[in-house]
Parts: sequence; structure tokens; C-alpha cells
Amino acid sequence: MGLGATDRALIEESIEFIENADIDGVLKGLAQGLSKQQRAAVAAHCAIAHAAVLVFPRSVDAMIAELRSSGLSVAGPLPSIVVRDRLSSRYGVPAGQLNVAIVHVHVTANDGVSRMVELFALQKPTGKELGGIAAREYRERNESHIALEVGAPDDVAIKGLRGLLVEHGGLVADGGGYNKAEECTVLYFRRPGPSSGPGSNGQSAEPIGNRRLELRIRGHYATALAEHLVDARTDPATRLLTLMTGAWTTQAVTAAAELGVADLLPGAEDERAPDSIGLLAGRLEVDPDALSRLLRYLASVGLAVRSGESYRLTEMGTLLRRGERHSMRALALMYGGVFYESFGALAHAVRTGREGFAEIFGVGHFDYFAGRPALAELFDSSMAASAQMFEPVPGLADFDGARVVVDVAGGNGELLGQALAHAPHLRGVLFEQAHVLERARERITRAGLADRCDFVSGDFTRSVPASGDVYLLSRILHDWGDQKCVEILRNCAAGMSEGGRLLVVERLLSADGTPSLAVTWDLHMLCNVGGRERTAAEYEGLLAAAGFDLDEVCPLPLGASLLKGRRR
Repeated sequence: MGLGATDRALIEESIEFIENADIDGVLKGLAQGLSKQQRAAVAAHCAIAHAAVLVFPRSVDAMIAELRSSGLSVAGPLPSIVVRDRLSSRYGVPAGQLNVAIVHVHVTANDGVSRMVELFALQKPTGKELGGIAAREYRERNESHIALEVGAPDDVAIKGLRGLLVEHGGLVADGGGYNKAEECTVLYFRRPGPSSGPGSNGQSAEPIGNRRLELRIRGHYATALAEHLVDARTDPATRLLTLMTGAWTTQAVTAAAELGVADLLPGAEDERAPDSIGLLAGRLEVDPDALSRLLRYLASVGLAVRSGESYRLTEMGTLLRRGERHSMRALALMYGGVFYESFGALAHAVRTGREGFAEIFGVGHFDYFAGRPALAELFDSSMAASAQMFEPVPGLADFDGARVVVDVAGGNGELLGQALAHAPHLRGVLFEQAHVLERARERITRAGLADRCDFVSGDFTRSVPASGDVYLLSRILHDWGDQKCVEILRNCAAGMSEGGRLLVVERLLSADGTPSLAVTWDLHMLCNVGGRERTAAEYEGLLAAAGFDLDEVCPLPLGASLLKGRRR
């Protein structure tokens, strides 16, 4: 057999995607800054050609034979110069050691158009130098992309397409090259920001066409390629410099949130034209030249796009608006404010194992916030900014037979409110500190759920309200060490009857080191809270020590997971 299970799943995913893809949908998901008219302009010059994925068969010939035996039309192999050179640069391996083949699988899309899945096939590497390539590429999907074929290409059309995708679409150059075997110039683009990483089944958690784009141009367009490669800035020193200036990005985002820039800019789909920089600066009471420079930077990181002499927000940029559903403005103010300062003590935290926040501010962040009501309110708002991770929870939870659900340290009551709205037979108990309950009561009342909710103040590290059938712990356990977590869980177990249920929302570290948001938050917990993120197995151990069985783990938005436990 030429294909392993992971390769077979990747190929099946790519075939399904290319059969159903349409160019407007691809551009909408990938080049999010393009307006409807701009997407139509790109579509007028391009057509979907293929979806591409890198696989690691045991044998390229055996893979082709296996695909043909399953009824697929397969052509190739041809040598892949561009992907070979990209892998060589990425891993520091001589190109001569990487024999990458191109294999084309021909499919018919649902609209009857002939398309392809392009397989970059590198016979599974072995040995100390090459053995890690497959594992990393399976995780990161660096070569997966959707390709658009440029019809009737010329230098003017190529320049215009590149301008639309980068200056308005928010994409960044990601390399390219000329493949002499196919007499084709390829220009790669990618959407800025980290990948969502693989899903629970090992495949990408986002569609294959939502990360990288290829413009495929018949012929050798050396000038356009040279300009594109300069834009890509793929050398390691420049990549490291970009990482080291990441703090500037944090402050640029925070400045935009603090000044209210996003509140005055239209989004990509808005009909109204954006105000001029001068008019915008007047409304914001800021310096026009400085504002122009900030907006130019925000465009470079994908939050805004040029629109004439001004700017529009991308979909990501709209999340900085006040009042926007799932607004992350409060998070931006926290991450660019007090947590930004405390990260200056990260080296101290790594040296000592003690939180950096207390080193900077003299006390831990819970005590620091408690003495500063405005900052405590901002922190609560920043926690609520991630509330979209809660939306699937009521549908995943089993509330049948339950009468009372207790939300332990439930903040503003967002999760409890969603549970009560989903299951009208439930009564809720929100257990929090007194100053937090005041704001939570207002939210629950506005939602029309106050008559079904009790508000109880107290310290969950000592005890929790009894007689609940379901207990919620959302982003609580990661604040604490193992011993304290077990105590908190035992408090919950003591409050519920045998067979009572526990719902825990946390970000999970992968068992194999796969990158995820949990890795980032684990460093945040070290520096700012004194807690830690954990793997599912580690949480299972904590639950077992407190008398719970872990029944199921379900993925949630924003890199979170729902752990469903039951008291023995």
C-alpha cells in the first residue's frame, strides 16, 4: 500500500473541497478584505484550478497505483521544483535530498467543471535529519493551498491581481517560483495570523482553501516573480525580526482599540465610503499623519485594507469595535495594558517558577484587580469577549433530568445564561464574588432570566452551593496548581448527588506538542496567574482524584474544549 491513513484522509478532504468550492466563497474566506465588487474582479480574471496538499507516501508509484485502483484519474509524476526548494529552505536540507513529485488527480466539480487535486508527494523521509519533516508538515499544512489559474495573463493583469489580494484582501506574499517542467509561474499568498491547527481528527480545523492561495500563471513572468519574492521576505533573520517586533503589534492593536479607530471605519461589506484620514483624525482628536501611519501598520497585519485614500476594516478588524458581537476590544486593552507590563517579568517567572505579575505589581492579579474596580470591570469584560467559546456548550451538555445548574465563579453569567435559555426547565445558581455578582445580575436580568437564577456570593476554594445537578467550571482550573484543583473539584463533588454531572471548559495542551492557543495561554498563566494549561489526560487525573469519571471531551471555538465528567 502506498498511502497511510493520514495521507488518505488529506486526499479525501482535498477532493471533497475542490468538488464543492466556488471562487467567490474561496476569496471571501481567504482574502477577507475584498469587497463583493473586488472579488468579482478577481473572478473575472481567474478560475479555480486545483486544491493542493503535501503527502508522504511509502512509495510514489504505489500511491498512484492505489489511487487508480480506487477509480480516480491520475496523471504524473512530474518534478516539483518550487515545493522542493521551499522544504529545503524551511528545514535546512539540501534540495538534492528532497525528491518531491507532483501527481494530479482529476475530478469533476459539482458544477460539471473539470478540476484537479495536486499532490506534492515526498516519499516518507527517514533518518535523523529528515524524520521530523512529515510530522511537522502534517501539523502545519504549510503547502496546502487553493490555486487560481490566471486567464490571458499579462504584466498589467498580474500586477493588478497582486495589488487586490495584498493591499485590499489582506493577504501577504508567501514565496513562489517558476516550474520549468510545467512552464508555469506560481505566486503564493497566505492569510496573516496563526493557523487554527489540526482538529480533533488530525485534519485542519479550517477549510483547506482558507489559509493559502496560489496564482498560477502560464509562462515565465520573471519581473512579477522577483517583486513577489522580495515581498515574501522569507529569510530567517527577517522572520526573527518580525517575531521580535511582535510587541509593537500588540501596542498598535491596543492603540486602535483605546482611540476608537475601529468604531469609525466601515467594514469591507459596508456601503458607505470611509472618511478621509483628515476627517477621521478630527473626529478622533488625533494627529492626521500619525493616524495614517497607524492605519498603514494595521493594514500590514490584516486588520484593515486600503480603500482609496483611506481604509476599511477587515472582518478581523471589526472585532475591535465597541458593542460588536464577540468584540475583543476589552481583551486588546488588557493585553496591551496591565498584562503587557507584567510580561516584562517573564524571564523572572522562568527563572523562579513564580508569577511575573506579582514581581511587577507587588501582589497577584486577583488581589490587584480587587482593589481597582475599573480594572476589575475591564478584566470581566475581557473574559466575556471570549464568550463565543460557550455557544456550543448547551447543545453538547446533557441537561435531561437536571433541575439545578450551578455556575462556579461564573463571571458575568454568560455561560449560565446560555444554559438557562437552552433548557427552560432549569434553575440556575451563579456563585461569584459580591462585586462581580452586581454586574452579572444586570446581564441576567436583561436576558429575562433573573426569575430562574439565584445569585450567591462566596469563595469556591472553600465550598460551593449544594444541591446542584450540574456544576459548571469555565476557565477556572487553569488558574490553580494541581492540589488546589483537586480541592475545588472535591467541593463540587460534595455539593452534588451521586451521578451528578460536571462541565469543565478549558484550553487543552496536545499530548504530542502540536501548536495551539493553549501553548500561548500556558505561558500567560505562568507569567500572570501562577496557573497552567493541561492535557486532557492531566485533567482526567485531577477529576479521578476528586471522584469523577471523564466521559467525553468535545472541541469548542477559540481553541477551547468541553470536558464532561460524572461523579462516581
